[in-house]
Amino acid sequence: MPRVRTKVDGVTYEDEVEPRLLLVHYLRERLGKVGTPVGCDTTNCGACTVLMDGLSVKSCSVLAVQADGHEITTVEGLGRGGELHPMQRAFHEEHALQCGYCTPGMIMAAIDLLRENPDPSDAEIRRGLEGNLCRCTGYQNIVRAVRRAAAEMRAGGDADAPAVPRPEAEVTP
Repeated sequence: MPRVRTKVDGVTYEDEVEPRLLLVHYLRERLGKVGTPVGCDTTNCGACTVLMDGLSVKSCSVLAVQADGHEITTVEGLGRGGELHPMQRAFHEEHALQCGYCTPGMIMAAIDLLRENPDPSDAEIRRGLEGNLCRCTGYQNIVRAVRRAAAEMRAGGDADAPAVPRPEAEVTP
């Protein structure tokens, strides 16, 4: 079996994995990162979006072996010192979720959008979140949350640092 070494939320893991194991299943089943939901398994919904080397990817379309040597950030790895990331906080404060199933993917896609464009218009936010579906909201509060987080991140200088640097740790099962 192939061996992978990847950093997830600041912790380095080494594991043997089946060649066809999807990253979403590796994160959830092997590493316990259940904040990344399995949505459609077809890349249509975006619920499983994570950051790979700072760029959003749908983890149901990436094999765990493809993550070898890369840094993955999940929604669980965003907060700092017990505090929510500005995007997480904005989603909460702007009521940008109802059932919450799509929320992790929306947050991760929005963070990548702000990396590229720290001051997007509403239309640019909507375009940037295409491919991330929400069945419960009308997207209005989601757009408002991204706008709010963008302003906070620009004011706090966090626009280029969506992931949290964590102490290096090694985990080898």
